[in-house]
Amino acid sequence: MTLAVPTEDFDCQSCGACCSYSEDWPRFSLETDEELDRIPAEYVSADLGGMRCEDNRCSALDGKLGVHVGCKIYAVRPIVCRTCMPGDDECLMARHKLSQKVLL
Repeated sequence: MTLAVPTEDFDCQSCGACCSYSEDWPRFSLETDEELDRIPAEYVSADLGGMRCEDNRCSALDGKLGVHVGCKIYAVRPIVCRTCMPGDDECLMARHKLSQKVLL
């Protein structure tokens, strides 16, 4: 079930919840070898299955959660990152978890 939430209420560049939700979330799944090769190795997990995370936070996320954030590899980010949209189920789940720690 997708909740109807106006996307203008979500400022991804001041949130960062989807990039700090879980070490298991930013997994590679549908990327081609060429797409994976464009992601700098320093941001890829040791098992090569997804993005490297520290305390559930993607290593490519720059900035302070809930204030101002950005992706260091935005142009070549994985498909799971591209498909997470403001206000969708994944966004709301991540925002709910993060809001327990950071005011969003």
